[in-house]
Amino acid sequence: MTTITVDDLKKRIDSGEKINLIDVREPAEYQEYNLGGELIPLGKISSMMLEDLEDRKNDELIIHCKMGGRSAQACMILESAGYTNVVNVIGGAMAYRQLVG
Repeated sequence: MTTITVDDLKKRIDSGEKINLIDVREPAEYQEYNLGGELIPLGKISSMMLEDLEDRKNDELIIHCKMGGRSAQACMILESAGYTNVVNVIGGAMAYRQLVG
């Protein structure tokens, strides 16, 4: 599994780069604070309900959660399902929020 720091993620977002940012937290967490990514909760990924991601199987998917644990799980599940370029955000939304203030 590949990883990315919140510093590098922020640089890519700030540059306007089009990225596939996937948030695997629960809807209430997403409502509280989000990075603008697409919400696909870990439970949906764990259940292999991947239709929202099927057309991006070979694209880079940057996965984040609150602190990095659930996103790491999601990355492993996606890799086992044949996704070729999944990236885990180290520290997740908490680290990003701390970075941007």
